[in-house]
Amino acid sequence: MRKRKPKKRILQPDPRFNDKLVTQFVNNLMLEGKKSTAFKIFYDAVDIMQTKGEEDPHDTWKKALNNITPQVEVRSKRIGGATFQIPVELRAARKVSLGMKWLIKYAKLRSGKGMAEKLSAEIIAASKGEGAAVKKKEDTHKMAESNRAFAHFRV
Repeated sequence: MRKRKPKKRILQPDPRFNDKLVTQFVNNLMLEGKKSTAFKIFYDAVDIMQTKGEEDPHDTWKKALNNITPQVEVRSKRIGGATFQIPVELRAARKVSLGMKWLIKYAKLRSGKGMAEKLSAEIIAASKGEGAAVKKKEDTHKMAESNRAFAHFRV
């Protein structure tokens, strides 16, 4: 066990939208420490969304993130030799983090040319309540709902 909790790192807001959530998203998008490349991908995706007719791409991105953010998840717990999937409410930070990771993951899995194009397509789909990331959220909620009977074993 840890002796003490690690300090929470303070994020700097991004230069374009002055939003700390964008910086967190870019940090999740980043590979091998290449933050400037990750920022370029995100801003290119925003520009693509602008050309596709989205009135405010930043609001569209926030709406997409809101549509993807899960409220509950299931955690495994062994009780008397059997493993149960126990539904658990999520902390606010974990909700946002999971939503971002799912958005990036399913954007990568999309077909298309270039990560910026894939990301913009996934963001637009998620803001409309469709796409693979929204399906992942719905599946997670269904799993929690079907295992509600084991909620009294809460971790």
